[in-house]
Amino acid sequence: MTPSLVAALLWAVAANVLALIPSRDNHWTRAYILIAIGIPLLGWVVYENGPWIGLLIMVAGMSLLRWPVFYLLRWLRRIWGRADG
Repeated sequence: MTPSLVAALLWAVAANVLALIPSRDNHWTRAYILIAIGIPLLGWVVYENGPWIGLLIMVAGMSLLRWPVFYLLRWLRRIWGRADG
């Protein structure tokens, strides 16, 4: 197993542990930190293991951080809706 995959696994474990700890801001601060760490980590995984493994890691990360992805898609849909009108 490559070092980037080990780091991605540790990132996933950390994300799960952080989700278990109560938070006053509904975990948004932790989500921003995980995203800031996860994007370069995803680039490292793609660089070392190729795009297909990177795609699997990205889907796994998106499943852990599903609410930021949901709000991003909702925001993009709203922006594209304005451009059409």
